[in-house]
Amino acid sequence: MNPELINIFGISIKWYSCLILAGVLIAYILANKESKKFNLPKDFIFDMVFWVVIFGIIGARLYYVIFNFDLYKNNLLDIFKVWNGGLAIHGGIIAGLITLLVYCKKKEVKPLRIMDIAVPSLIIAQAIGRWGNFFNSEAHGPATSLLNLQNLHIPSFIIKGMNINGIYYHPTFLYESLWCVMGFIVLILIRKFYKYLKSGQLTCVYLMWYSIGRFFIESLRTDSLMIGGFKAAQLMSIIMFIVGFICFVYLCFNRLKKGQYYDKKEMRDN
Repeated sequence: MNPELINIFGISIKWYSCLILAGVLIAYILANKESKKFNLPKDFIFDMVFWVVIFGIIGARLYYVIFNFDLYKNNLLDIFKVWNGGLAIHGGIIAGLITLLVYCKKKEVKPLRIMDIAVPSLIIAQAIGRWGNFFNSEAHGPATSLLNLQNLHIPSFIIKGMNINGIYYHPTFLYESLWCVMGFIVLILIRKFYKYLKSGQLTCVYLMWYSIGRFFIESLRTDSLMIGGFKAAQLMSIIMFIVGFICFVYLCFNRLKKGQYYDKKEMRDN
């Protein structure tokens, strides 16, 4: 695939960058729409998304570079070329979460509620951003045959794009993107129909859902970041799932009436 979307007066605009931008824009629109149900300060979501995206990208890049420093040690300026790919979602999640917590603390707003507002937007942004890997011909699975891909009823343009140097590969980007879309639907349905949802529970569901899919999809990846003999993404997925599960169970058995997701009076942290 051609990673370049368009070239304007010698300036190359990459699919990867545009898809990340599209994901951020859609995430902001969805989160901002949901936030209107609550008594949040004006421009709260816009400002939050601005800082979370900046530090999220920095975190995602640092995470990737740390595990692939040999690729950059001879040309450190390449570290800043994020439009060429090389963002690790787990690093972005960690950095984004820290940024959100700091921002909510500064604005005196309860972070769990804000995280619940944000996670459906986050997972759909992940679904969109994964297509950047497709156009960069990266983050694919093991070699396979044309017949196997056709039997999976994968669209022909994707199959064509997964023919890299004459060899067909599993489109793991597509598997994860579809998993994230399903996760988005699950989160929206829970938020819409489960009226006794407590603050933080939706975030826990996100952590568990994404971790399950990423753990198994990562087993197909051929370019995984490694920690010793283990895939870093799988280890992080296990940690995220355990954290999500423990917190979800705790919230389920927490009998305090305060902290319901739809309780507009419980937004402020003071």
